[in-house]
Amino acid sequence: MGYYVTVDGDVNIYVEDLNPECKDTILFLHGWPGSHKLFEYQFDVLPEKGFRCIGIDTRGFGDSDKPFCGYGYDRLADDVREVVEALGLSNFILAGHSTGGAIAIRYMKRHHGYGVSKLALFAAAAPSLIKRPGFPYGLDEQTVIDIIDGTYADRPNMLNNFGNIFFFQHITEPFAQWFFQIGLQAAGWATADIAKTWIAEVLFEDLAAIAVPTLIIHGIHDKVVPFVLGEIQHQYIKNSVLEAFEFSGHAAFYDQKDEFNKKLAEFAKGDC
Repeated sequence: MGYYVTVDGDVNIYVEDLNPECKDTILFLHGWPGSHKLFEYQFDVLPEKGFRCIGIDTRGFGDSDKPFCGYGYDRLADDVREVVEALGLSNFILAGHSTGGAIAIRYMKRHHGYGVSKLALFAAAAPSLIKRPGFPYGLDEQTVIDIIDGTYADRPNMLNNFGNIFFFQHITEPFAQWFFQIGLQAAGWATADIAKTWIAEVLFEDLAAIAVPTLIIHGIHDKVVPFVLGEIQHQYIKNSVLEAFEFSGHAAFYDQKDEFNKKLAEFAKGDC
């Protein structure tokens, strides 16, 4: 079931809500440049296991409104808070992939984990996606600048190139086109502005503030968010478990979808 929640006064956020009658709830935040549709292979399976699965399309992406402003992590975390309040969610698992993981981390710090019982991070873009003084990990800043420039110059070509490094397992051409079309659904300005946050935002303090049990799933072949960032997240988050996915790149939720779904379901249902 899909519907809209209005946030920030007049921005309509699309919400996909499966199994709303179920108590065990997982709220998914997608990565750049996608939408909730990236979690299709979780939404196919997890509701059958008794989960309510909710996917939010970040403003500027998917079926949500595409305003020109509001793409910093604070505002995006506030959007999530407004959806949580509108749906009356409590005791739910917050799950974020890539930039969605960074937004989830900011939510935990900025909103003191409001309503969240557990956190799941999948290749989260944290604590910094780029290398910085004293932090020699992540991507070169120029790599991100090239993505931003490519967005403004030839967004379809940029998206095509990004898709080529997103997955580790073989994907068919029809699947590649499906992924490409999801990226095209976003606004160009939103695509560029989110990429700019990778340069502007850091989440070291946010990670240290997380107190709930946390599952970290990270593909060891990730070319977008290097695996070492998952290891650093594990070091910062006290009550965390790191699952290294040996045959995955940036999309463990597809590269090893069966194992991914199993690990997530066990974590969501378990006592820790």
